[in-house]
Amino acid sequence: MNTIADKRTRRHTIAVLVDNEAGVLARVVGLFSGRGYNIESLTVAEVDATAHTSRITVVTSGTPDVIEQIEAQLRRLVPVHRVVNWTTDKPGVEREMALVKVAGQGDKRVEAMRISQVFRARVVDTTHTSFVFEITGGPDKVDNFIDLMRPLGLVDVSRTGVAAISRGPEAM
Repeated sequence: MNTIADKRTRRHTIAVLVDNEAGVLARVVGLFSGRGYNIESLTVAEVDATAHTSRITVVTSGTPDVIEQIEAQLRRLVPVHRVVNWTTDKPGVEREMALVKVAGQGDKRVEAMRISQVFRARVVDTTHTSFVFEITGGPDKVDNFIDLMRPLGLVDVSRTGVAAISRGPEAM
């Protein structure tokens, strides 16, 4: 039975195990752009040098029908070995790292340091007028930290994108 709630747009983290060869990433990204699907986050790295495979982790949003269509189209690409939706198929762990530059002096500098301690962000560079924090955690934690740094002198942000892995003993 379909309800209105079933048709809401929701954020999904999809992992794609592919052959590690030239052009594969372009084909996966082309699938999204050619159909007008937005990619909110994209990470890619080789995960098995012996098998020559890489994992592409894509964060996108869509209704259940759109996400199902994305997954089906990904599975049809020739170099794709497996597609897993960590949001719906299996419980997973998501983490992201960001470098956050904040410039400020006086009370704003003190407040930025206090907030960084609450979020367990590390200072990885400092000058007399700025800090660069490294924060790791779920995307919501990173978003919240960045939002709190805005009024304190946020200058720049660099994010890695989401890395995700399943819970439990089995591999992807």
